[in-house]
Amino acid sequence: MFTATMPAAVERLARTYLRRPAVVHIGTAGKPVLKEGFEPPMIIFVNQKKGADVLAKSLEKLEYKAATLHGGKGQEQREFALASLKSGEKHILVATDVAGRGIDIQNVSVVINYDMAKSIEDYTHRIGRTGRAGKNGVAISFCTPEDSHLFYDLKQVIKSSPISHCPPELERHPDAQHKPGTVLTKKRKEEKLFT
Repeated sequence: MFTATMPAAVERLARTYLRRPAVVHIGTAGKPVLKEGFEPPMIIFVNQKKGADVLAKSLEKLEYKAATLHGGKGQEQREFALASLKSGEKHILVATDVAGRGIDIQNVSVVINYDMAKSIEDYTHRIGRTGRAGKNGVAISFCTPEDSHLFYDLKQVIKSSPISHCPPELERHPDAQHKPGTVLTKKRKEEKLFT
């Protein structure tokens, strides 16, 4: 169950039916992430071209100034999107991994992984778009059970940073305790088969 807001009655109902629920608060409860005082420019990463277009249109409807950058755009369109972000005409770039490497946008205050990256290397490149040249930056990632194969590596990357902190939900998550495919993980799966 995912929700941007959680009224008390819904929270009680969710706790009744969900096993091991994790609650993640981003910013102040009840306030949207983009209203938390982050200064433009910002980058939001998604995994699919269509997702980038849909999210950017939704943001525009909410009166955010968003542009898209993905492999379905021609070179001229990509350059225009980057130029509009750099000039301040647009505040948010919704992009696929095309923007994860090789582009330099100064002073990106926040990177949001709306869709978690497919690999820890892609994750590292994405979050590397913020906090550059000695500046501060924030990276926020939304993870689902489908991303659990990355939890161990994600925890290790976060913990290796001297300035980042690992959320307790990730720290304690069973899939973050051992690298997928290790003998211990396989042994647990075999035990489940025989019980």
